[in-house]
Amino acid sequence: MAKKVLFPARPNLNPTIYAYCDTNPQYAGMLKVGYTTKNAVDRVAKQYPILKPGEKPYKIVIDEPAIREDGSVFTDKDVHRLLRNHGFIQLHDKDNKLTEWFKCSEADVMAAIVALRHGDSLEVQRTEDFGMRPEQQEAVD
Repeated sequence: MAKKVLFPARPNLNPTIYAYCDTNPQYAGMLKVGYTTKNAVDRVAKQYPILKPGEKPYKIVIDEPAIREDGSVFTDKDVHRLLRNHGFIQLHDKDNKLTEWFKCSEADVMAAIVALRHGDSLEVQRTEDFGMRPEQQEAVD
């Protein structure tokens, strides 16, 4: 008789929010905000299928875990929603569909990530994420 598995093995996933800037002048001041469950470097490279020798046409500026304090996952759609709701411009494509490109800074995206991790409202100035000191965590536990 086959043994029942109560808890299947957890897949080897790494939920990640990434943002990159494109070195093309038409993208100055904009960041592409995306999500992957693998590796941000590989994911962004797939978006640039023809790389020429020399410098890459992009620079990854954010590569952060997309996991809340309670262990649940958030995605780029959540980051996009927060940015839009706080007045950051999201670009449209030629068919007038929303893209993943925003007129914002690294600090703006990090503030959205920090807010999603902690379940807080977006505070544009808050870009750092600090855990409790060991004695604080011990007191809480």
